Amino acid sequence: MSDSQQTRAQQLIGDFAPKLVDLTDRVLFGDVWEREELPPRERSLITVASLITTGSTDQLRGHLARARTNGLSETELKEVIIHLSFYAGWPKAMSAIAVAKEVFAQAE
Repeated sequence: MSDSQQTRAQQLIGDFAPKLVDLTDRVLFGDVWEREELPPRERSLITVASLITTGSTDQLRGHLARARTNGLSETELKEVIIHLSFYAGWPKAMSAIAVAKEVFAQAE
């Protein structure tokens, strides 16, 4: 399988932690993200908020891009970060906004 055909998890850690890749691809993105009880837009909003509050900026990069694909605007995502600055903490919000700036610049 070429790199372009591999999932992001396969590209990042496939040969190092194949079981984690399997759970990520099959359970998280193959089942949880596909459940019909919440639309992808709301799942993205929840995920981005969770990643911001936990300071998980490495995972935030991909999920900001996914959130855009799932219908959230750049303005809405910036507003999420601003809103969470008072709940998650200023340093986490500043780190998240720096990541968002990079991700949105790459999308242009």
